[in-house]
Order: sequence, then C-alpha cells, then structure tokens
Amino acid sequence: MGRAAVIDIARTLGLFIATALFEIVGCYLPLQWLSGRGPVWLLIPAALSLGAFVWLLSLHPTASGRVYATYGGVYVATAMVWLWLTDGVRPQLTDLLGAALTLAGAATIALGYRST
Repeated sequence: MGRAAVIDIARTLGLFIATALFEIVGCYLPLQWLSGRGPVWLLIPAALSLGAFVWLLSLHPTASGRVYATYGGVYVATAMVWLWLTDGVRPQLTDLLGAALTLAGAATIALGYRST
C-alpha cells in the first residue's frame, strides 16, 4: 500500500470519526434536556450538530449503503470512547471486543471496496 493510499485511508477515518462525534453530540444534547440535566436551548446546537452529521456523511463518494455500513463500525468504536471520556464509564473487555469486531467489519467493507 502506497503513501497516497495510507493518507486517503487516514483522511477517510478522520472524516468518519468527526461524523460520529457530530451524531453523538446531536443526540446527547437533547438527552440532557429530556432528562432534566440541561436547558431547552441545547436543542439548537443539537440540531446544528445533526445537520453537520448528515453533511459529513454526504462527503463520501461511494454508494450510501457502503458508507453507512462502514460508518456504523466507526460509530460503535467512537461511542465506546465517548462512554469512557464523557460518561466516566471504563469500557469492559466485551465492549472493546465488540468495538474491535465492528471495526474489523467496517475495514473489510471499506478496504474490500478500495481493492476492486
């Protein structure tokens, strides 16, 4: 695998991670309001975050189903990091194994597409 391919994969992974963070924030903020832990105005940045999430997903040039499937694996892994950093819950071995399995599936989809 050449340098350009590695850079392309790193950019794509970064885009997927940013996408996951925007989706998580867009869902987390309304949860804060609904659970009484945050003010109603949190719905405004939540809506903006979800709009950015959709826009980021649209930046991928391949078929949407493949993008969504690959993104799903990255989302699961990002959510485990969120669990630890935001919720203060250290992921268990089964959490980490599940995230690793979903990332392996995502990589199989993404890299398999790139090789054809």
